[in-house]
Amino acid sequence: MYVLITGGAGFIGSHLAAALIGRGHAVTALDTLSPQIHGDIGEAAMQVALPGVTLVKGDVRDRDLLARLLAGHDAIVHLAAETGTGQSMYEIERYVDVNTRATGLLLDLIVNAEKKPSRVVVASSRAIYGEGAGQCPTHGVVYPGARSVEDMSAGVFEPRCPRCGAECSLTATPEDAPARPSSVYGLTKLDQELMVLMCCESVDVPAIALRYQNVYGPGQSLKNPYTGILSIFSTAILSGQPIRVFEDGEESRDFVHVADVVQATVLAIEAPASATGVFNVGAGEAVSVLEVTRALAASYDREAEVVVTGEFRKGDIRHNVADLTRIRQALGFEPKWSFERGLKTFTDWVQGQPVETSGYARSLDEMRERGLLRI
Repeated sequence: MYVLITGGAGFIGSHLAAALIGRGHAVTALDTLSPQIHGDIGEAAMQVALPGVTLVKGDVRDRDLLARLLAGHDAIVHLAAETGTGQSMYEIERYVDVNTRATGLLLDLIVNAEKKPSRVVVASSRAIYGEGAGQCPTHGVVYPGARSVEDMSAGVFEPRCPRCGAECSLTATPEDAPARPSSVYGLTKLDQELMVLMCCESVDVPAIALRYQNVYGPGQSLKNPYTGILSIFSTAILSGQPIRVFEDGEESRDFVHVADVVQATVLAIEAPASATGVFNVGAGEAVSVLEVTRALAASYDREAEVVVTGEFRKGDIRHNVADLTRIRQALGFEPKWSFERGLKTFTDWVQGQPVETSGYARSLDEMRERGLLRI
């Protein structure tokens, strides 16, 4: 197939492009090469980093460019997006423009094209769930709302049962959980997946939305201070700075290796036309933030000062872990990378990179100024 990947020079996109070329597909990558993600890399240098890929530097909001690219491709993988949960709460127009409006433009072109693609895959996110599922000691599996500022200011970080108010423990979140995004980023990802599934179904184009969990691995941006605690913590450890941990450090995430994300995305691209809908993509394993700090320090063989600040970000969730039942049954996906094994591929790669000047402290200051980071 001829596959167009929007955001194709990014972390996931570049890994996906290499895998597709290895499977005999032709790949075009459309990417703005955003300095927030790529630094000052030039188009020529990025092309060298993407052997066999046709790289097009451009904006997914450029209607004429997008129309020309769509005309020659069988499958579309829409990865292009702004991705900072915290940043989305004060750069609202940009996030809505790049994530929601650009997806609307893409779909407008697809729906009205004489020759339509045979498959569309869109990158969604676990952020659409908000808190996701929780286990109440009395009522079993429930779906808590956003945590209150009052609770978190008092050091009560676990979400509460919506029926009895008891603190809930972690349980896996399935795809049929209520969508309750707690950030503008999460809201725009929900917009993307709903629009793609609705509009593609209306013109009989098979479409799949993949709800990626926290993706990590070699090639992850070390420059972007708004996403990726593995990168943020690695920069702190290697530059001898303390690691600042929000809440009590027991918040957890489902860290999924980029190779597993690529596996799931390739399965979605090559799936039969009958395969449509939304699917979680994760490792199915919860890892706490404090566990991450210990694992990183051990992998780098460095002492790491960890400061548990008690600060919290409005809109952050407490836990997430994906229920993988649906994607296992429908697409045959099975994660192959444990966190321990996958982390070593990441830290080995990081140690071959220059230590970047982190903009993380600046990003925290921006949130404090806007009342989004509190204690």
